Parts: sequence; structure tokens; C-alpha cells
Amino acid sequence: MNKENKNTPTCLILDVDGVMTTGQFFYTEEGKKMKIFGPDDNDGLSLLKGFIEIRFVTGDKKGFPISKKRIVDDMKYELDLVSTVRRIDWIKERYVLENVIYMGDGIFDHYVMREVGYAIAPANADKFAKEHAQFITDRSGGDRAVAEACLHILDKFFTPFDQNKLPNSKDKLSGEWAV
Repeated sequence: MNKENKNTPTCLILDVDGVMTTGQFFYTEEGKKMKIFGPDDNDGLSLLKGFIEIRFVTGDKKGFPISKKRIVDDMKYELDLVSTVRRIDWIKERYVLENVIYMGDGIFDHYVMREVGYAIAPANADKFAKEHAQFITDRSGGDRAVAEACLHILDKFFTPFDQNKLPNSKDKLSGEWAV
């Protein structure tokens, strides 16, 4: 999806830890207890979901129940437990690489980012991830980086978000807000 490739992306795959979260884990003597998910990211994703398939991957087996609670139960997206070092193989089995947008931050995410159609990294990503990203957000993971990436994707590939116009009332947005 670089300038020579005019394909419209069909899938956005996001790493969870360090992208949707700050990447920090809170442990007690019983084990991993909490992760910090940032504000507005689900809102940004809700603006994008009518245009592209959205799914999440994590390599965090011990923290999977925490990620599942937020991503699957609360936000209603697919989440898969996928090795961080074998992630590109998993993606190749399911998608045409040139049609995938991938957002990652870790030291192994550049293996994916250098092969997919378009790659995004949060501001606090590992240097290898940033070197292979076509877009780096101003915000850090867990601090609205995903919302920023969603607005960028809308602008670059689909219909830019019009901040002067309220979203269509028929669209299902992210919040459980009273009408």
C-alpha cells in the first residue's frame, strides 16, 4: 500500500501490549493482575470499523484473560494469541500481506512491518519497529495512539473524519452512552 500500490487495505491488525496498552504489567504475588488501556482508542476504532476488518493479536499468554476482557468482551473485536516471533506466518496464512495494515511496537514487530502493505508504530515503539513503519503516531501506546492511527487510516485510505460533523446516529459507535 505504498505509493506504487493502490490496493485498498482490507484488514487492520493491532498488537495489544504497547499499542492498546502502555505495555506495563502490574503483578502481585498471585501473578499478573492489570494492564492500562488508554482512552479514545475504542472510539477511533468505531469510526474505522465500517471500512476495514479489525482484529487484535497478543503474545501475552499469562495476561490473555485481561486482554480478552477488554478487546473481546467489552469492545467486541477478535483477539488471537499469536507468537511475537512467528506472527508474520500467522498473518500470511489468513491475509494477503499487501492488504494488511499492522500496528505494533515491540522488538519483533518489525518482522511483520517490513512485509505488510502498511505499518504503523506508536511514538514509544522500539527503534526497529519505527524504522519499518510508514506512519509513527505522535502519541504513545496506551495514550490515544490507536485513535490517532485510526484517523490517519481514514484520511489516507478511506474518507477523512469530519470533526465539524457529528457521526451518523445510525452508526454503532463504541460507548455505552445514554441517548
